[in-house]
Amino acid sequence: MSVKISEKTIVSTLEKLEKLKLDEKLHAELSWCWNSYQYDSNPVGVIEKSKVALELFKAKRQENSRAVAKKLVDDLEKITQN
Repeated sequence: MSVKISEKTIVSTLEKLEKLKLDEKLHAELSWCWNSYQYDSNPVGVIEKSKVALELFKAKRQENSRAVAKKLVDDLEKITQN
């Protein structure tokens, strides 16, 4: 599994989850998975939690298209594609 995970995308995702007060548990889990990924380069947890964040962001964009940047959604989709 060759996955390109961008630090900028994950950091932006964490910031957006916090700013919109979406799923604090997901924020904590994604943060933990990101730190773990930096240590062991195993992307499974980051990908799994990014998929959950992606679904939350897509739902939020349907409510208000300005709430989450399209680029962030697109970047998360790149991470979560198999």
